[in-house]
Amino acid sequence: MHDFHRLPFYRGHQLTLSGRYSILRLALAFLIATAVSIAVDSGAQAQIFRTKAKQGFLYDFDTGSVLFEKKSDELIGPASMAKVMTMAVVFEALTEKRLSLEDEFAVTENAWRKGGAPSGTSTMFAKLNSSIRLEDLIQGAIVQSGNDACIIIAEGMAGSEEAFARMMNEYARKLGHKKSYYTNATGLPDPSMRVTPRELAMLGDHVIRSYPDLYAFYKQKEFTWNKIRQYNRNPLLDKGLGVDGLKTGYTDESGYGIIVSAVRDRQRLIMVLSGMKSKKERATEARKLLDWGFRSFEQIRLFDKGVTVGEARVHGGEIGHVPLIGRGPLTLLVPRGSRDRIKARIVYTGPVEAPIEAGQPIGHLKVWRGEQLTQETPLYAAQSVATGTVYGRALDGLTELLTSWW
Repeated sequence: MHDFHRLPFYRGHQLTLSGRYSILRLALAFLIATAVSIAVDSGAQAQIFRTKAKQGFLYDFDTGSVLFEKKSDELIGPASMAKVMTMAVVFEALTEKRLSLEDEFAVTENAWRKGGAPSGTSTMFAKLNSSIRLEDLIQGAIVQSGNDACIIIAEGMAGSEEAFARMMNEYARKLGHKKSYYTNATGLPDPSMRVTPRELAMLGDHVIRSYPDLYAFYKQKEFTWNKIRQYNRNPLLDKGLGVDGLKTGYTDESGYGIIVSAVRDRQRLIMVLSGMKSKKERATEARKLLDWGFRSFEQIRLFDKGVTVGEARVHGGEIGHVPLIGRGPLTLLVPRGSRDRIKARIVYTGPVEAPIEAGQPIGHLKVWRGEQLTQETPLYAAQSVATGTVYGRALDGLTELLTSWW
């Protein structure tokens, strides 16, 4: 892993700044562009948040900045929050045209007994031996948290819920989730099924980014099926808080949990809380943490969309370095009135082998507050780089050899 600050030919200095954020913005922009690390000291101590939840995680959608965490990598029972992964598998199939919203799935006796009216669990009240459109099943799973809806989908897509769970785990590994493990499509209690708050939040992030049109199902306030109207179980959805998803969950073992996404003033936060004692406590703690997150941090725009952040060295290319950019505007999230030292660094594995395609992922801009890594923003090649001449490639090889010896 190459880190500009550690490479001999990119040795820099460390600078401490205090005062106005306009000065911070200019200094950070210059130092990051020239790929050296920085530190910032900017005022009074930031507020510390405390919650009654046993586990928690809150981060900023655009910058990836972690705002709060409490046992965020601890394995927990997901309860119905597992249904977010169920929907991710469905949304992928819809996006890839392997399924259509008009497709119909049969209500088997297993789905009816295990997740329907006889089960005594959350249900959309699907009728035994009927067929239901996928669009209605999605609403039943998201709005009503219907276990029958999820089992019907799992059996329809994979033949059995067990086979569908394997699809869920394959999807999790594809997303880079290393700890989470799913055994069913509903989140019904199983000692083998475990997730972490951090990976649940990353899953919510993925659904929002990858399936923006289908994500709209999560803000639907009510759904009627079998002449029974049920309201969305998300207690924050209709409270004027900017919440537009995602899912609640409860089991005796895991307590009350919630995964939430909210937007205020064009800033989106994603939050996971678990282990609370009641619905009321869940709603109260979730609202308090969201309010704290939006209130206690501010965004500083460092680079507009398409502006070069730094460069990565290229091996065997027609040019020696490729400029790096963010996917959109590059911003830094700073605690209001914080004394935390902030260090920013461009990190990539390199030199990067040519040829390189424009838009190819190259590295990350990593930001630390104190000793904690709080932001990791992907950086991409701003232009294509073709393979260089034989002579140029040989010279690059010799340079790399001498550098490794040094």
